[in-house]
Amino acid sequence: MSIEEFHKELSFVSTSRENRMKYANMVLNDMSLFPKLITILFMVDDKVSSRSAWILEFVCAEYIYAIIPHLETFTKNINKIHLDSSVRPVSKVCEFITKAYYSKKPNTMKKALNPEHKERIIEACFDWMISDQKVAPKVYAMESLFLYGIDYDWIYPELTQILEQDFQKQSAAFKVRAKRTLLKIKKNKAS
Repeated sequence: MSIEEFHKELSFVSTSRENRMKYANMVLNDMSLFPKLITILFMVDDKVSSRSAWILEFVCAEYIYAIIPHLETFTKNINKIHLDSSVRPVSKVCEFITKAYYSKKPNTMKKALNPEHKERIIEACFDWMISDQKVAPKVYAMESLFLYGIDYDWIYPELTQILEQDFQKQSAAFKVRAKRTLLKIKKNKAS
């Protein structure tokens, strides 16, 4: 399938979970579509880009290692994602990558994710935390930043400051997650 054909196919993706899973399975069953999915994702002003992001999230939820050959492209371009409907799934994919990297089990993400990739994800996560984003991208970013804070000393003070400054003006869902993250940071510092 050409990129044009795949782009047209993705224009039929709907918000229903079943529909998104159908397209994710299409990619999982034909991994030659994955690079095309990434290409379409970064057509950031095209509404099909968001549909691509939805499918990417579902694919990565099933098989995060699909993104490994594309980490360079993905991390170099995540800062270009700006449509709300794309930011949420992309921030979730960043969380998947981070959780795989910090998993206690040995895996290929630990070898593939290099310092530049991590720095780009960290930068994107901080951007989502301080910009006018909905709760979900902030929550995914918070979780990723907490994990990266294990290895980067400067992250916890920055994240703590952002969470404390934003606390009063955020939603109840944000406050719950922020409290939990602040407690985990304190616990981590103490140990």
